Amino acid sequence: MSGMRVGAVIITMGNRPDELRALLDSVAKQDGDKVEVVVVGNGSPVPDVPEAVRTIELPENLGIPGGRNVGIEAFGPSGRDVDILMFLDDDGLLALHDTAELCRQAFEADPELGIISFRIADPETGVTQRRHVPRLRAADPMRSSRVTTFLGGANAVRTKVFAEVGGLPDEFFYAHEETDLAWRALDAGWMIDYRSDMVLYHPTTAPSRHAVYHRMVARNRVWLARRNLPALLVPVYLGVWLLLTLVRRPSRPALKAWFGGFREGWTTSCGPRRPMKWRTVWRLTRLGRPPVI
Repeated sequence: MSGMRVGAVIITMGNRPDELRALLDSVAKQDGDKVEVVVVGNGSPVPDVPEAVRTIELPENLGIPGGRNVGIEAFGPSGRDVDILMFLDDDGLLALHDTAELCRQAFEADPELGIISFRIADPETGVTQRRHVPRLRAADPMRSSRVTTFLGGANAVRTKVFAEVGGLPDEFFYAHEETDLAWRALDAGWMIDYRSDMVLYHPTTAPSRHAVYHRMVARNRVWLARRNLPALLVPVYLGVWLLLTLVRRPSRPALKAWFGGFREGWTTSCGPRRPMKWRTVWRLTRLGRPPVI
């Protein structure tokens, strides 16, 4: 059994107490050493949780990355009090009891592995949506592989990654914060795995259920490129995504919100610019997803 210490960060808005309790029960049943859990109430009170679970209640909603960063720091600077942090959606459920132990084994066996993306499956049908497989060749969700990004509410991160490249970008609030961290981690030499055998049950939902979805997706896509890509690739990457958005034929209100966000991404600060090395561009390309799409 691996001796790596595992913690878990769960962000809640306080509106899914039953689902949160079920998730916490599934974490408590994990094999191996106990997983220490921190629940962050993002601008809302935390529902009743077991005494062993630490809670933090924020006076305002800091967004998904901001809330998760607070959870990371609850485990010491850059989460150093543990070796691995799992990030789990509060309406998810760990399907199996060996997920934490599989994480320990995976990170211990591969010193270059920095992040693991779990497979998300609907609890009733077992189906994994194509958008939940973080690669272009997503037809077979049961195939594990190296990938270039990960799923925000179903993953595990080696805390050395945060110490080396920093946390999630607070200013993103919602959307693309995982890819921002993934690109920085890959640029620092870490690798990312998608593991189909590590499963989080999560009800099938559409991301567009969030009112801010289209605006933030567009704004953060621009910020992502401006922060991380070599200057030559920024217009290529954003041009490809503009074309893909038009091909998908969103509704007029959605398209209006998308273009508003796209404009906002250019006219507002994106935070520090640290363009990735060209060898990282090549690594992303070899992994099947060049940073132009």
